[in-house]
Amino acid sequence: MKLHTAAQDLLGHLQSLSRIASGRLANPTLSGVQIAATGDGIELRATDLQVGLRIQLEGDVERPGTVVLPARLLLDITRQAPGPRLTLELRTEEQDVEVTAGSAVFHLRTLRGEDFPPLPEPSGATGVEVSAQAFVATTAKVVRSAAKDDTRPLLACVLVRAEGDVLTMVATDSYRLSEKKTTLESPLEGSFEANVPARVMQELERLVPASGAETLTVARGENQVLFTVGQHVLSSRLVDGTFPQYRSLIPDTFDHELRVSTSELREVVSRVSLLAQKAAALSLAFSEGELVVSSQTQDVGEAREALPVPFHGEAFAIGFNPEYLRDGLDTIDGDEVLLRLTSPIRPGLLQTTDDQGFLYLIMPIRLNS
Repeated sequence: MKLHTAAQDLLGHLQSLSRIASGRLANPTLSGVQIAATGDGIELRATDLQVGLRIQLEGDVERPGTVVLPARLLLDITRQAPGPRLTLELRTEEQDVEVTAGSAVFHLRTLRGEDFPPLPEPSGATGVEVSAQAFVATTAKVVRSAAKDDTRPLLACVLVRAEGDVLTMVATDSYRLSEKKTTLESPLEGSFEANVPARVMQELERLVPASGAETLTVARGENQVLFTVGQHVLSSRLVDGTFPQYRSLIPDTFDHELRVSTSELREVVSRVSLLAQKAAALSLAFSEGELVVSSQTQDVGEAREALPVPFHGEAFAIGFNPEYLRDGLDTIDGDEVLLRLTSPIRPGLLQTTDDQGFLYLIMPIRLNS
């Protein structure tokens, strides 16, 4: 194998591939990137057995071949390449690849190519084409609500559903829940529903801007899903099971509905949260015409700040996780946020004041008396 390519092109692709490549000691080859050079072009591949990514690389193939190289090391070399072009040449007898960049020469030992698993082919499934911008914009609204670990896989995924002219995504970690419905410019030719790991959705958020693609194709198989974005194909195993029946968690009615300045409330919550440490709750105390946001952490200190709100009725205080409340406010577009509340032991709801199809449900936490 021998090929020539632009250093910047290779660098951009390796940054994406390195996030996928796994450092598992059981199979060191999974820490590598597979480079396949054929008469049809160059393709770069990485996988951790759960998620796979394949990217077409622009370049000239002088001699076809396939090798697997350490992803992180190749990324570091490419990042510091002294010239605009790189040449990669397999030296079969030495079992390494010579990387030439300007006057710099590197010899990288290859990883066992036979241990690199095959990746699914996008041509084998029927896909549904969606606006790439709409897809990632919807993802950005919900993905933070997914669990950060996969102890309970269904809580570490995003429910993605598309039918007609509506794209719906939902995520919950059982402490908060986000749902976003996006109306598409034109109805889809087909439909799909899938439980996609949250980290795959986050990777798509990065790939779409980098690809410059206007559309994204989703193809669902029996136990996997493929996203094609420009020259990128991201594949993932689906999360087994039925997504939680989240609609039953959302109350039908609320006793209080308050319109509050989004930026003002966000800033107050951010400031007061500085003193909500060691898992301390953020208190929102409502009284006639006023909201007092406060926090207190033993051996650290306390903070409080008041702002006017259109509250009427019996006073009460409710506690929220400060990080979760900030996340919810950060996902609200518009000058005002609609706070819908009932009591200190019932969940609160954040919504946009216009019809943007977004809601953020957050469970309360007990305040220290």
